[in-house]
Amino acid sequence: LEGGLDQWGMDIFKLAECTPNPLTCVTYTILKRRGLINKFKIPHWNLLRYLRSVESHYNACTPYHNKIHAADVVQSVHVLLQAPALDSVFTDLELAAVIIACAVHDVNHPGVTNQYLINTNDALAILYNDSSVLENYHLAVAFNLLTFPGCDILVNLTRKQRLTFRRMVIDMVLSTDMSKHMSLLADLKTMVETKKVAGSGILNLDNYTDRMQILQNMVHCADLSNTAKPLDLYTKWMHRLMDEFFLQGDRERAAGLDISPMCDRETATIEKSQVSFIDFISHPLWEMWSDLVHPAAQDILELLEYNRNWYFNLIHADDHHQQQTSQQSKETEDFNTTTIASTTTTTTT
Repeated sequence: LEGGLDQWGMDIFKLAECTPNPLTCVTYTILKRRGLINKFKIPHWNLLRYLRSVESHYNACTPYHNKIHAADVVQSVHVLLQAPALDSVFTDLELAAVIIACAVHDVNHPGVTNQYLINTNDALAILYNDSSVLENYHLAVAFNLLTFPGCDILVNLTRKQRLTFRRMVIDMVLSTDMSKHMSLLADLKTMVETKKVAGSGILNLDNYTDRMQILQNMVHCADLSNTAKPLDLYTKWMHRLMDEFFLQGDRERAAGLDISPMCDRETATIEKSQVSFIDFISHPLWEMWSDLVHPAAQDILELLEYNRNWYFNLIHADDHHQQQTSQQSKETEDFNTTTIASTTTTTTT
């Protein structure tokens, strides 16, 4: 943990093999290393109890949206915060908020999408009026856990700090709703263009709104960082996500509902879906982020492009194989037809 915590592409799966509490380990260590535990006088036992409570509320049976994913997002944000362009940009309270936001952003995830909950008239969809259903639910669970005995990690903050912390965590977790992707990307593009006009190497974010837009996009990047991780890790995450999608598709089929895109295990084309997701979602986001903090994230962008090309080549290799197989089948069929015709002619003669 100590050696890889600051590195992009840390193998969070190996950590999960060593401890049943990867999320608690990663989050506690990062908060301690950044001096935030001492800064806000967070009682160590309160922090440990809270993090363990959050971690225990991640569903172990959910293939993708579980405590390992949460730990990975926390560690990814920690690395993204190290970009020189972001040096001394954020307040300590903002740093604490973004780390906790990442830790809780998918707590108690049921393994289905917002749209599934809406389509099935689920109690959560009714409660949150079909608006960012899961994200609102994760926040409610996270802040409710703070009220448990011995779990208040904000006990020594002022009332104003507590309210600000809560507002920031809410804003950041709500930004993980994929329906917000295009608006987040537009905000990031505006920030990049402003930076280029100013010609500054370090971002000048002197108001809360600007800093929050960057933090929201950072959390969004970390949440979608699987495609930009080393290929072996990316592949593991991809299979976990597809397993979760297929389980949802099975439930939709059993209920007689239309099966959601990429959730039908009988028709899904995994390689093509990955290339499309990178081309239309991941790459535009990471390209903008790379421009914002240049050159800090250039290696991440290059890794993403390598992964994209790897899957793209798989598609073409598969298409080529299918063409060869089809051609061979046709040649075999033609040969058999010719042979039968020849045999028939000979027999008749």
